Formats: sequence, structure tokens, C-alpha cells
Amino acid sequence: MDANAGSFVAVRRLAGSERAAGAAAFHHSSSAEGLTGSTAWIGKGLSCVCAQRRDSDARLSFDLTPIQEECLQRLQNRIEIQYDSSNRDHQEALKALWRASFPGNELQGLISEQWKEMGWQGKDPSTDFRGGGFISLENLVYFAKNYPKSFQELLWKQNGDRAIWEYPFAVAGVNITFMLIQMLDLQSVKPRSFIGAVFLKLLSESEQAFDILYCITFKLMDQQWLDMHATYMDFNTVMKSTRRQLERELLLEDIQQIEDMPSYKLLAR
Repeated sequence: MDANAGSFVAVRRLAGSERAAGAAAFHHSSSAEGLTGSTAWIGKGLSCVCAQRRDSDARLSFDLTPIQEECLQRLQNRIEIQYDSSNRDHQEALKALWRASFPGNELQGLISEQWKEMGWQGKDPSTDFRGGGFISLENLVYFAKNYPKSFQELLWKQNGDRAIWEYPFAVAGVNITFMLIQMLDLQSVKPRSFIGAVFLKLLSESEQAFDILYCITFKLMDQQWLDMHATYMDFNTVMKSTRRQLERELLLEDIQQIEDMPSYKLLAR
């Protein structure tokens, strides 16, 4: 996972005619409006508050069943794949994301100003995958195809009283992938936290557990955003709150599969 990805500040939510034209405000330098955060996250305004390891976690270790080991290895293999703009399969996945996001709206090219309308930092979305890898694209495509109603609601910020300066959808999605990998300690040989151990049990029940958890997290993050009346300067606070809620839900005794999480009910197909 590349911890030194580019800089991001915010995207302004624009009126209908402006939005239709794909107008958005992105900043790639340290302006007066910007936040100075840790480069251990995707962007300058999004510091890696969710990746901090607790001291107690380092002392924990959990044995895995053979099935859990296999499931973890397959997920780790996905995590290790970096986005490759010359890879035809990766190109097709990016095109699939566009088609699912903007059906009927023809994409002019893999490098196009059109991508900014989705909340990428620039006209080439491949540069934004450095922090999350190819799996962050897979997560977005899964969300778009399996929960299209919720996906479109978040893409177009359709629900609630929105801030003037909103989080950019696509870049936030990459951050969510990164946060989940850190929270669940998925790059370790075996989990070193109760949360990681619980998740691997759920993963052994369904190999789609990570993708579904991603969708839950994105929807939950947006709900927290609305509840907190957040603007872009509050993104890290919202992510902290989202992580805490995820941890609480994963530790509930009656969670036998990922769909049992209370926040799963936020998703709509």
C-alpha cells in the first residue's frame, strides 16, 4: 500500500447546471483553505487517524483455522495488487465503474476531465489508486453493481442537508478501503486484535465479507457525516466516528455473518 499518495482538499457541491457540466473544485497545493495532515493517508486533508495501532493490539495473537488462513491469504493477495494503468483487466474495471456510475453517459477516455465529476482529484483516476491499490477500485465496482441505489445516492449526495464543501466521492472511497485494511490488520500473518479475529470468522463464512463491509462503511460514513453536519474539515473526525461504530457492531454477540451488522440495513439495492 502506498502511504505517500497525492494531495486532496475538498470538492464543492454545485448547483444542478454546474454539476451537470462536471465542474468541481480540487486543490493540489497547500492553499490557505487546505488542511495540513499526515501523508500516511491519501491526501493532505485526510490524515491517517484510523490507522493508529493500540499498544495492546501488538500483544495479541489469534490462531486461525485452515479455512480462515486460506480466506485471509486470498484477500491479502487482492490487497497486494497495485493498480496498473497498462493492465487491460484494470482498464476494463475502470470502464465498468464508469458505466455503473453514469449509465448512458459515454466515457471519452480513461484520462478525461469527466472523472472529476465522480470525485477524483484529476482527469486520470489511476493516480488516486496509489493509496488503496486495485482492491479499492474493485470495492467501488462491487458497491455500484450490488447496491446501486445506495451508490447513486452517495455519488450524487442526494440525501440530507449537505455541506457547501463536500467530501469527494471517489477519493473518499479509496480512503475507506485503506482504513478498513488498517482497522482489520489485514496485512499481518494473523490478526492481532479482537476486531481482526472477528472479521476473519465472518470472512470464512463469505468471501464477499470485505466488499460488503466496504459498502456498509461507505453508507455509515455518509450517515455520520450528515448527523454531524460535517464539512470537509471534519472528514477525519467523521472517519474516527465511523470506525468506532464499526468496531462496536462487529463485537456484538449475535453477529454471525456480515449482513447481521445493524448498519447493513442502511444499504439499499
